[in-house]
Amino acid sequence: MTAPPEVLPATGAASVAWLLFAIPAVSALVLFLAGKRANAWGHVLGVGSVLASFLLGVVIFVQALGVAPDQRTTELSLYSWISSGTLNVDFGLRIDPLSLTFVLLITGVGSLIHIYSVGYMAPHASGHGADADAHAEPSSDSSRRRFFAQLNLFVAAMLVLVLGNNFVLLYLGWEGVGLASYLLIGFYQDRPSAATAAKKAFLMNRVGDVGLALAIFLIWLNLGTLQYTEVFARIGELSGGTILAITLLLLLGACGKSGQFPLQSWLPDAMEGPTPVSALIHAATMVTAGVYLIARTNPIYDLTPTGRVVVALIGVVTLLIGAIIGCAYDDIKKVLAYSTVSQIGYMILAVGLGPAGYALGIFHLLTHGFFKAGLFLGAGSVMHAMNDDVNMRNFGGLGRKMPITFVTFGLGYLALIGFPFLSGYFSKDAIIEAAFGQEGWQGWVYGITATLAAGLTAFYMTRLMIMTFFGEERWRNLKAPDGEDYHPHESSPVMTGPMIVLAIGSVFAGFVLSAVGLNQWLAPSLGELQESPDGALPHALVPWLVLACSALGVLVAYLVVGRRPTPVQRPEPVSFPVQAARRDLYANAFNETVIERPGIWLTRALVFLDNRGVDGLVNGLAAGLGGGSARLRRLQTGFVRSYALSMLGGSVFVVAALLAVRFA
Repeated sequence: MTAPPEVLPATGAASVAWLLFAIPAVSALVLFLAGKRANAWGHVLGVGSVLASFLLGVVIFVQALGVAPDQRTTELSLYSWISSGTLNVDFGLRIDPLSLTFVLLITGVGSLIHIYSVGYMAPHASGHGADADAHAEPSSDSSRRRFFAQLNLFVAAMLVLVLGNNFVLLYLGWEGVGLASYLLIGFYQDRPSAATAAKKAFLMNRVGDVGLALAIFLIWLNLGTLQYTEVFARIGELSGGTILAITLLLLLGACGKSGQFPLQSWLPDAMEGPTPVSALIHAATMVTAGVYLIARTNPIYDLTPTGRVVVALIGVVTLLIGAIIGCAYDDIKKVLAYSTVSQIGYMILAVGLGPAGYALGIFHLLTHGFFKAGLFLGAGSVMHAMNDDVNMRNFGGLGRKMPITFVTFGLGYLALIGFPFLSGYFSKDAIIEAAFGQEGWQGWVYGITATLAAGLTAFYMTRLMIMTFFGEERWRNLKAPDGEDYHPHESSPVMTGPMIVLAIGSVFAGFVLSAVGLNQWLAPSLGELQESPDGALPHALVPWLVLACSALGVLVAYLVVGRRPTPVQRPEPVSFPVQAARRDLYANAFNETVIERPGIWLTRALVFLDNRGVDGLVNGLAAGLGGGSARLRRLQTGFVRSYALSMLGGSVFVVAALLAVRFA
């Protein structure tokens, strides 16, 4: 493990880095408290606050570029936050290449999503405003103001998460992101499905959060500190078993936030929120938090090969699960959601490779931020034009009606499937090469699974493109979910503008990041990237293998979907694999059977035990004492003769007893 870089005090623009999260946080507070008075200008403040944070992030980034790599890790202590016994925690920020990379991603892509939302959430835009169903109320100035307040809160919490210089601040941002996601997923408060999805996301994230909390407790119990600098310098003092336990608990936290196996089922249901929320959660912020957590704690994972193997295996299982399920859905947003599950799996696999993959995971995270945000915004544009319909079987031929959406979405699609020299080609192929470069069985398992998932990705994304933008215009003979006729149209410039910018990033981001040396930039935070040797397959062969698998996926999708008209009604019956994929590989059924129902039964048993056991004993004792007291009270008649008779009887009894004892 390389020695950590020297941590210097923040200077220049970095000395006001606290404004990065303070600006959107204050904006959110103003929008929440101002009420109706902010309806007319709330969206302007919401967009402006994130843009301001982005510009400040760019200034700090440029300042960091101007110094030597060993001087790019700085800290800013704002005040002493917690001081209780041996626990001392500063409210401090760590400004280094890793945190700055996330700041630019969160605020940059977040700004584009905010701008897009101005048009998407405009009052009375396209039927019901956003993805509301036919029973939801139209979007209004009030709901749009609330939406931007919650978006700003989300961005502020994510910035706290990545900028904090200790585990307590990370946990604060972690929980803030969870709260904001709950509000945004359940934004349509009159929709039971949205409320259910928000609750599901919140509860499943709590499972992961418990893991993160326990990891933090273990660190403090054994080291007496939660500051990153001190923890990473002293982590080698702990036993191997303790370090492994910490890494597995951190991984549990990452699985919750990033939708990894076995906690992935909440993420597709999060599509109940407005589409800009899906873009923000699935591209730039929440689902990347788990990848950030493992990358940030890389000095801990460097000490436990077993922990890294578990991380990589979780990533491998998840990327395959997401790719398989994505092949079976007809809901355009859920296909993209499971694509996110799969792509985050690639990132988790990468950081599980240790020094050979930390930087590669962040590389794919950045390129994914561009093309996946563009794909979600493109899906929102399609829904905006199709009266909020999400069923791809009702689409077809939209490429001719929505040329800008078609081109931008198509470029995101090509980047996602790894088309040569687009963003995904550079980042995803690098992960697969590193996976094949692992020793022994790991190289074969990681590499083959990742390559197979790449072919499946090409299949389901090509299927999505054909069903949505090509073929016959199936919507002409159908009615929209609200009963109206379909009138597909291109979105407004305020929506297509961010889509164009993200499409440009989908094309060039991978090449640019490779050319400017992202690996060298991240080295002070993640260590030098260790090139893995040829393992299961030579590196020169891997790109051709991945390209062949992707091309095969495109061809199969064309043969299955593109050569014949798409039926509006989903064919039934279907084979078992398709049925299993449509049911999320029975993940929800498994959770219900293994966790939910036993939990309900246990709760009922405990309630019965409490009612009949604990409460029965207490109530029985109380009833016995009360009844006995009532009966004894009858002896108190208030008549002197009764008391005299009682005294005489008692005296006779005592005398008789004494005589019996005397003459016995």
